[in-house]
Amino acid sequence: QLQLVESGGGLVQPGGSLRLSCAGSGITLDYYAIGWFRQAPGKVREGVSCISSLNGSTSYEDSVKGRFTISRDSAKNTVYLQMNSLKPEDTGVYYCAAELFRTCVPPWDFNSWGQGTQVTVSS
Repeated sequence: QLQLVESGGGLVQPGGSLRLSCAGSGITLDYYAIGWFRQAPGKVREGVSCISSLNGSTSYEDSVKGRFTISRDSAKNTVYLQMNSLKPEDTGVYYCAAELFRTCVPPWDFNSWGQGTQVTVSS
């Protein structure tokens, strides 16, 4: 049974860094495109970053380009989102999602989701 578990969220000051993890069980994440999404209070969920299942190509939402990096660790069956230079507007619940054998060409439609991890950027 496919399961995704996010971790690594927390409270951080503006300009700080966090690394989120998305661990897969019941599946081999290498075969899946993995997307990171976030939802701020009162706002719709938005895609933040994606790594494809085929060639590992990556894609980022404009507001996080140059600050966030998505990567895979196949040995740990985990996908990471390294977040640097965090801003208050990065606050939200971050979710990872998986879809078998797809690229990161929009729209980012994913059917399997984790439970989310809270990221709060505040002084």
